[in-house]
Amino acid sequence: MCSACHFAFSAKNYTHPLLLPLSWLYGVGVEIRNRLYDKGVLKTTSPSLPTICVGNLSVGGTGKTPHVEYLIRLLSPRYRVAMLSRGYRRKSRGYLLAHMDTPMEQIGDEPWQMKQKFGDEIHVAVDANRPEGIRRLQEDKETSDTQVVLLDDAFQHRAIKAGLNILLMDCHRLICDDWLLPAGRLREPAKGANRADVVVVTKCPPDITPMDCRVIRTKLRLRPHQQLFFSTLRYDRLQALFGNDTRTLEQIETEKASVLLVTGIASPHQMEQDLRPYASRITPLPFPDHHYYTAQDVRHICQALETLPTPRIIITTEKDATRLQGLQGLTPEARESLYVLPIRVEIMQERNTKLNQIIEDYVRQNS
Repeated sequence: MCSACHFAFSAKNYTHPLLLPLSWLYGVGVEIRNRLYDKGVLKTTSPSLPTICVGNLSVGGTGKTPHVEYLIRLLSPRYRVAMLSRGYRRKSRGYLLAHMDTPMEQIGDEPWQMKQKFGDEIHVAVDANRPEGIRRLQEDKETSDTQVVLLDDAFQHRAIKAGLNILLMDCHRLICDDWLLPAGRLREPAKGANRADVVVVTKCPPDITPMDCRVIRTKLRLRPHQQLFFSTLRYDRLQALFGNDTRTLEQIETEKASVLLVTGIASPHQMEQDLRPYASRITPLPFPDHHYYTAQDVRHICQALETLPTPRIIITTEKDATRLQGLQGLTPEARESLYVLPIRVEIMQERNTKLNQIIEDYVRQNS
């Protein structure tokens, strides 16, 4: 079996057939809601600004954050970009514009990460009401220079109609092989993908073959106007969370270091697999997605580190770093050993030029 077939069919290992009756009821509700939007019974707003939505059909990680960062790097040199998110699990309500000193808890970990990474190059705002959020971005004096809005995780937010919809799906869990919640992980039926202009299959192995890609394209049965791309993860230099030291993964391999992988993300398996060739031993320590770490978690991390043979290192994600850096109780060794692994996405098969053209043409034609 080709690798793409293996990825596609592996999703069935994570489904729960006994919950299918509940999935059917959930699907009825989603179908009614979507039909009300399709028929205009429920109001949809079309922003006057170029608006790009990056989202998915499933719960869990498909790599939205690094793909939004890809768009920021592409567009921010020429346009004033604003990123609008609902600010998942934030401890605030309504519209809030992020500044460099805004506490992470007020806007959520991913928006905070974006603001810290790109600073004043972009506006970052949060609002569960996306139409209201875009209105504030346009009308408020501080953000009235916005030229492009990036909507993070808004594919199911039908109250707003983005001009360009980019749908992401994990290579290891294609939507055509998944089931609706709660039996599977789909937020809505797979036919919802028809609303997408661009589909990106994410987290692909670097050695995925053209035949693998053709198999996936056939299984997805996209419409003629939809453009399909494949992306993979690339890792930058490890950066010390408490200090200025940096390392490469090759240095970890040379040192024969043991790795404690601390993650609070939806899908840490791919990162674990990617790091395994560089570590003499890797010990995953997963927490729930968007997890707020506690004093007990800190003790658990320190204790887990002490059980590993030396030399040893803690590696975590950029998203987790936003929630770890303010914690008290880390031992001196844990602080010195804690490194953040930045990731980027790379569009495969030399198709990045085509994707960039689609995005830039849309923004230019609608500015």
